[in-house]
Amino acid sequence: MDVFKFLATQILGQPPILVGLVACLGLIVQRKPIHAIISGTMKTVVGFLILVIGAVTIVNVLSPIGPLLENAFGFKGVVPNDEAIGAVALMQYGGEGALVMVVGFLVNILVARFTKYKYIYLTGHHLLYTALLITVLLKVHLNLSGLPLIIVGGIILGIYCPLTIALVQPYMKKVTGGAPIAYAHSTNLGAFLGGFLGQYVGNPDDSTENIKLPEWLSFFRDTTLSTGFTMILIFVAIMLIVGPIAAAKQVAGGQNWLIWAIMQGLQFGAGVTVLLSGVRMLIAEIVPAFKGFSEKIVPDALPGLDCPVVMPYAPTAWILGFLISFPIGVILTFVMAGMNFKYLLIAGVVPHFFASGPAAVFGNATGGKKGAILAAVVSAVLISFGNAMLIPLTGPLANSGTTWGEMEYGIWGTLFGYVVKFIGRMF
Repeated sequence: MDVFKFLATQILGQPPILVGLVACLGLIVQRKPIHAIISGTMKTVVGFLILVIGAVTIVNVLSPIGPLLENAFGFKGVVPNDEAIGAVALMQYGGEGALVMVVGFLVNILVARFTKYKYIYLTGHHLLYTALLITVLLKVHLNLSGLPLIIVGGIILGIYCPLTIALVQPYMKKVTGGAPIAYAHSTNLGAFLGGFLGQYVGNPDDSTENIKLPEWLSFFRDTTLSTGFTMILIFVAIMLIVGPIAAAKQVAGGQNWLIWAIMQGLQFGAGVTVLLSGVRMLIAEIVPAFKGFSEKIVPDALPGLDCPVVMPYAPTAWILGFLISFPIGVILTFVMAGMNFKYLLIAGVVPHFFASGPAAVFGNATGGKKGAILAAVVSAVLISFGNAMLIPLTGPLANSGTTWGEMEYGIWGTLFGYVVKFIGRMF
């Protein structure tokens, strides 16, 4: 058990290592010289680590927003955060959850090898969070444990992974222009809905990336400057709403509130720049390396990668999606409070950024600006109500103060939870 838990949490659950191993295997299969294998593997891992550093910077910049709004409006409820709920679930269900992940990854490879769904889910941390959710729901509602839980959960996870990627892939081709990569994240449903709905409301030629700006605003075409400036305005607005003095005491650590807001915005711009640099480096290395893996082990397979891989294709759409989605999430928190939800889901900045941003990118690819806007609105509604409905299904974890934050968990997780709950009542 400890060996499999180590494999799941320390190898498969570490995306840089997992992606690096796949790249290494691919280069070995292609019989590249040793120096090329080492170079390609290390650059793949470093590219992913650069991506992670950028993502962590973004998360750290966004994290004070939730507590500020909670204190300002008196919110008390459940905070959606995959990392937090993952840690709680690992403490209670980690052994079996880790084995479900290992079996699921192996089943994914078998499905890709012998069916038309040629996709390998390489976003290891979300593979782990999904395995933990499946484990919790099977345990709570079907009272499964041990080998039956591991086999059933692993098969469900292994089938889910390539299918959720396949759902998005037609629109992924439109986003990337046919690049040999796939989208594997807990926001796949939002990406699919963005691409699907976008084609009915707009024109892809009317792209968010083609927005005409007056010359004095031309600096907005630079992603670093546009994202940084936008976030400065957001932080200044939030500080003014909450009250600069009170807000500064809460989050600024004695720093002047305006200087703090400016620095937060600039750090956000820096985080986005670092993230995009990592994405470009990762794709440049993983695509040719994965070719060997797919040719010899799983013919014609595509690597399913983390959501930031789509940001370079439409960064304006991503930011627009977040700016539309998060305010809707805050409003829906008030709505759910008025509806007396047993568990009040507080709008999470990070889920709205990493769910509605990609959804808007896909909406933009098929429907331009209108598609991006509609995708963000739909995403905001689904991650708000969907994840709130998931909480009561998670047994003892419902009272942990945190829950899964992305759309796949809130929609597919909730539906799966009700299915196993119904089956459990029948037997």
